[in-house]
Amino acid sequence: MTTNEQIARTLVLPYLNHAVRMFESGYASAADIDAGMRFGCGYPQGPLATVDELGAAAVRDQLAERYAETGDPLHQPADLLEKLASSGSTLAEAAGAAEQAAPELRHEIATVGVVGTGTMASGIAQVFAAKGYDVVYVGRSEDKVAGVRAAITKSLDRLVTKGKLEEADRDAVLARLTGATSREALATADIVVEAIAEELSVKKELFADLDRICKPGAILATTTSSLPIAECAGATSRPESVIGMHFFNPAPVMKLVEVVTTAQTGADVDETVRALCAKVGKVAVSCGDRAGFIVNCLLFPYLNDAVKLHESGAELTDIDTAIKEQAGFPMGPFELLDVVGNDVSLAIEKELHAEFGHDGFAPAPTLEKLVADGRLGRKTGQGFHDYSR
Repeated sequence: MTTNEQIARTLVLPYLNHAVRMFESGYASAADIDAGMRFGCGYPQGPLATVDELGAAAVRDQLAERYAETGDPLHQPADLLEKLASSGSTLAEAAGAAEQAAPELRHEIATVGVVGTGTMASGIAQVFAAKGYDVVYVGRSEDKVAGVRAAITKSLDRLVTKGKLEEADRDAVLARLTGATSREALATADIVVEAIAEELSVKKELFADLDRICKPGAILATTTSSLPIAECAGATSRPESVIGMHFFNPAPVMKLVEVVTTAQTGADVDETVRALCAKVGKVAVSCGDRAGFIVNCLLFPYLNDAVKLHESGAELTDIDTAIKEQAGFPMGPFELLDVVGNDVSLAIEKELHAEFGHDGFAPAPTLEKLVADGRLGRKTGQGFHDYSR
């Protein structure tokens, strides 16, 4: 086995094991787990399809060997892998071939509200306006509101320049956008999607206010990637209307939306949001209200493992190269960490560690030191790699 093959095996095997355990627990369907990693991370195929391609017995045996070396419970083969290996069956067979009917809009959606003025909020507003929905977006000041329109205009102008959009269509999209500095402008929205700061107290205050402002039956959605959606719902008198819509950045480009339900989210709201995602050209995957959802829960332990592998002596560039060449991932782990932002990555890893309590999920010391030193990745010019030149 070459060094590159060894590096890839060391990092990919636990990732596959985590995915099997996620499916085994009933948290998400096999199809949604695979779609999440394909459309959320750009992987050539999902982890469960990879297990079937390699063979459950081979994956089980390699994990057992790794577990014997490390003693890490996260490397112990999932019970389902043992069962599949013993029976000679596949995850595809375990998942079954039953097809779900396409989701339908159970609520009429004509006007979409967006709260926030950052990159994500601007992208979400563009997504809905580009697909024919009237969009009302709300910011804290006229300058912030103008900034959203300027960002969307710039994005659309690039599409026109590339020949992917007609000028008349650009103008039509812009005409469907209405900016406001008062949340009261959201009174007629059929769904409101918030993309404000990742602070629970701030979001709870917003949801309480939206509950007061929005009409009965309006759906209230949060784009949070880490905070408890049930806490946002609890700030309202309509918890059945609150749901998660975790878009991926940049929203106009990335296809995935994780649709996250709480124990109180109405089935009609869940189905409507999934149907709405399809109508705007997104791939919706369903999961429950738990830290990390599908993608981050599988992605960040793998990234953390990569940092630990580097701490054990492997070179950054060797790890990045091995993952791209052997696993076919579009970016190496350190390239991806620097794009995401090491501060963001550290916060997510802390959430996962708190949620699941696995020692193996504890953030690697090197990641914590980089954040403490202000080396946050591309946005600061330095992270794991140096972008200052």
